[in-house]
Amino acid sequence: MAREELTRLTGNGNGTCGGEDCPNVYRTATGSFLVQGDVSRAFNALNGEGLVEIPEETLREAVRALGW
Repeated sequence: MAREELTRLTGNGNGTCGGEDCPNVYRTATGSFLVQGDVSRAFNALNGEGLVEIPEETLREAVRALGW
């Protein structure tokens, strides 16, 4: 899946970081979500999975973008 196929919910200049490499939340065409953030080492995720850490502000921005 290419980035162009995703709907970017955060980081569009409304928060503290509008750049491509900032923590972001994206919505896929199937309605699921992708989260971009710093890799976390809080615990070892299962094979094929990963943990990312994003600021609370990023989640709040995503919720506002969805109108929830």
